[in-house]
Amino acid sequence: MDFGLPPESVELAEAVREYLAGTHGPDVLRRLDAGGNRDLRIWQGLVEMGLTGLLVPESEGGLGMTLLGGALIARECGRACLAEPLVDTALIAVPWQIARGETGDLAAIAAGEKLVALPHAANPWVADGEGDEFASVDPLRNLVAAPEDAGDDPLLLDLGALTSAAQLVGLAEAMLDQAVAYAQVREQFGHAIGGFQAIKHKLADVAVALEFVRPVLWRAAQAMDDGLASAPLHVSHAKYAATDAAYLAAESAIQVHGAMGYTYEVDLHFWMKRAWALAGAWGDRNFHYHRIEDAALGGAHPLGPQHTFA
Repeated sequence: MDFGLPPESVELAEAVREYLAGTHGPDVLRRLDAGGNRDLRIWQGLVEMGLTGLLVPESEGGLGMTLLGGALIARECGRACLAEPLVDTALIAVPWQIARGETGDLAAIAAGEKLVALPHAANPWVADGEGDEFASVDPLRNLVAAPEDAGDDPLLLDLGALTSAAQLVGLAEAMLDQAVAYAQVREQFGHAIGGFQAIKHKLADVAVALEFVRPVLWRAAQAMDDGLASAPLHVSHAKYAATDAAYLAAESAIQVHGAMGYTYEVDLHFWMKRAWALAGAWGDRNFHYHRIEDAALGGAHPLGPQHTFA
């Protein structure tokens, strides 16, 4: 039995990381934050890589990949703090629409011609009516409401929580990388702070948290792909653990940067704000803790009888 990740999914994720590193740097985030328009060439590049059709069946012009492959891509979107609506459209809306038998938009989504964003009941930000925009903690990612009945579907919650967890892992990895790099150049008492034992322990704690959450995330995605009754439990565990790792990464990175993570002197704040927004979206830590607790006690899925824990 092979317990590794699918090689083709890993290769695509590596290609996405390389593409975003070359096209979607902090300069893009600064321009958008200042009120600039989207660079449509970035979206077109994502379309050409087939990412908008990642989970769309091949018969509809997509790649027909799994949620596990989608989680790998969502992780890269988090790492790059991607401001494009790829996760919302391709990794949440598509599998949800397929599950509902709504396939009319799939070809247009795969072609990059249609964008979709869905609301959810466990989100602290609420909008009134279809198409209304409302502010998020992350100024680059205002949210948009869609049909009212969308937010009551447990499957939609699981898809949103899974992809948020994957992005939180990527965000935490990026914040750790930024903290490590800055610790090598910031000096105190004539020495780089990266050599101080306390800083080493703090950054090591983040690395350990990430080592723990990654297999939890892959397990959750695989459980959803396999249609396991226990999938909501695994998704809740992944969302909870990924949120903890991202919070720890943000707190550690702030300290390494001398609290400048709160300011515009460095770019860290973009990743922090995205992490805070995703930590509260699709169910916060308290919500998912109670889902895990209910499952441990043999309880039913908190959002409805169609999902029960094994």
